[in-house]
Amino acid sequence: MGLLRTAACAWLACLAACAGAAETSGELRARWDARDAGRRGPLAEANALAPGIAPPAASAAVAEAELRGRWRMLSANVLLSSARDEGGGTQSFARFNELYASGDFGAWQTSAGKKIVGWDVGYGFRPNDVVQQEERRTLLALTQEGRPLLQLEHFDAERAVSLVWVNPQHLHDADDAQRFARESALAMRGYVRDGAVDWHGFARIGQHTRASVGAAVAWVATESLELHASARVLQRHDGWRFDDAAGVAPVTANPWRVATLGGTDQWLAGASWTGALQQSVIVEWWHDGTAPADAEWDRWFARNAALGALAGRPGVPAGLLRGIGGNLAWQASPFGSTSLRRDNVFVRLAWQPERWLFTLDALITPADRGRVITAAVQWQGDRVRLNAAWRVNAGPSSAVLASLPQRATGVLAAAWAF
Repeated sequence: MGLLRTAACAWLACLAACAGAAETSGELRARWDARDAGRRGPLAEANALAPGIAPPAASAAVAEAELRGRWRMLSANVLLSSARDEGGGTQSFARFNELYASGDFGAWQTSAGKKIVGWDVGYGFRPNDVVQQEERRTLLALTQEGRPLLQLEHFDAERAVSLVWVNPQHLHDADDAQRFARESALAMRGYVRDGAVDWHGFARIGQHTRASVGAAVAWVATESLELHASARVLQRHDGWRFDDAAGVAPVTANPWRVATLGGTDQWLAGASWTGALQQSVIVEWWHDGTAPADAEWDRWFARNAALGALAGRPGVPAGLLRGIGGNLAWQASPFGSTSLRRDNVFVRLAWQPERWLFTLDALITPADRGRVITAAVQWQGDRVRLNAAWRVNAGPSSAVLASLPQRATGVLAAAWAF
């Protein structure tokens, strides 16, 4: 009943925004999200010491409806979703992925509301995606949730300038209420096309992370080869910080927290090749200075080992064992970083014969030889789309990726467009 009420409210909101729309469309989706819990890492150890203290995400069946419409100056994208966990209950929600008003004044355009604004040229990582800050490399390509913003743009045949105030509603909020993509910020992008080369320039001023500047270039070198690069320098950034006072002993509060840290840089270099038989290769190498440093991960592994050794001593009271389990569960906090290691190599192979798309990709972290391998297949009909994908996190015991809560994840999905 809760889902029905939510769906009814969302439908009414969508109809109000799109009544009499000249452009309407949508998609119904059903999928199975398969998750296989990891056997290594702090969460696995925590649940071994104190079963159920930090249960991994369960596999789930998901049903969704995405509704899109445009009426005069208004555009809306509504998502209705219901998920039933394996052996658990049902969770449902409805939200607007986008709801904004736009105006077209010749070379000038304006937008206000909740909107998706994605920037930069990379595939696996985008240093200058400073507005949307989109999650990359998802198992299934779905519409992102937009950001509240005000946007002003100017276009001509070869140039464009965009000015965005993202999250204006957070302007006076405390820093902890506006971390990462929730931060109130002014962002600007300039674009120039020079023959086969696209040049991009970026600038951003965040409420507490202050200034950052960046640039990107994409060059279509030949009919089959494209080269791209992107870089950004940040005055400050949000990231995970460990409380040094905690050391390696159990503590009563999570020693990890998100904080405003100092300056750093991000960059990416990549190339893509497309063959005559619809095969393609993407290779990218990137550095993300907002990820924890190698020394920070060394301390993280040392703390995991010390907590595990303490739990292995004979005669440890049950209460202390549960406390150690809780401390190990807290060790999963920095897994929320955009990148886990600062240096990453990404390779993606694809083949697209007619209605099919086959892909195989690998993300590798050279610092510890961790890897994420993903295989996927898609069939696209006139209205029906079928997807299957499987991802495995692996590496030696010293690899951060091998310590993730999920050893493997997969998806089976069917969608019908209308």
